[in-house]
Amino acid sequence: MRTRYLLPVLTMATALALSGCVDNSAPAATGGASATADAVDVKKNDSIAAMLPEKMKSAGVLNVGMANNYPPNEFKDDNGAPAGWAVDLTNALGKVMGLKVNFDIGTFDNILPAVRAGKDDMGMSSFTDTLEREKQVDFVNYYSAGIQWAAPKGKTVDPDNACGLKVAVQATTYEDTHEVPAKSKACTDAGKPAITIFKYDAQDQATNALVVGQVDAMSADSPVTLYAISKTKDKIQTAGDAFEVAPYGIPVAQDSEFTPVLQKALQSLIDDGTYTKILSKWGVEAGGVKTAELNVAAKG
Repeated sequence: MRTRYLLPVLTMATALALSGCVDNSAPAATGGASATADAVDVKKNDSIAAMLPEKMKSAGVLNVGMANNYPPNEFKDDNGAPAGWAVDLTNALGKVMGLKVNFDIGTFDNILPAVRAGKDDMGMSSFTDTLEREKQVDFVNYYSAGIQWAAPKGKTVDPDNACGLKVAVQATTYEDTHEVPAKSKACTDAGKPAITIFKYDAQDQATNALVVGQVDAMSADSPVTLYAISKTKDKIQTAGDAFEVAPYGIPVAQDSEFTPVLQKALQSLIDDGTYTKILSKWGVEAGGVKTAELNVAAKG
């Protein structure tokens, strides 16, 4: 899932020049990066803001590491600005804490090191909370996502019986590093043809590969796949049900004074309904949580 893992990108399949078939623009009602936060009238919570570490209070800025290439969670709008439901949620968190949000846009693999080094206060890039990652950072959990495959419209594809198929993934995601390779190994162990994994730097490239028929299927996080289906004008459909549901987490430095403040800010948005409004605007409310927990992976 953007259950992304800190592994090098190994381009197994050539990233082909794709025709821009997917409309990844933000929904018209959303507008820009902070439109949702404004629409639900998020206000500063003085008691939560008072808990911030002195350094953050003085700076008045929330530095957020993000790789904005994973619609609808986080991506670039038509003007190149950060957009998506995770962006709207981050802006709402900033308002609760009385901080101006600065999105530090970069590559996914650099976000955790930047958080650990103190360059960024937190990350927001659809990280799945895993035991492996909890050795590096703490996670404030904010969403649950599964894996959802997609196939061309009218074509039946079984994710558990995809031997010999070509499957598109975004490079360094869990689908790339773990899920699809495991399925492929099961195929070869049974004497069947391996799955050919086509890796792309950005999710829209993987989606386009499926839309134009260069691959037989695509595997991505459930909100990403469902959003892609909604934007491809009935060219692709779900293949099977979502599976391997796991938590998304906001990475913060281990044992940071900021962690409990962020946790309280997120819980306040959940409690007052802002969180649900943001998810609903993007059609991803199915993965919403009721409690802003910490390090869910360690709790089993």
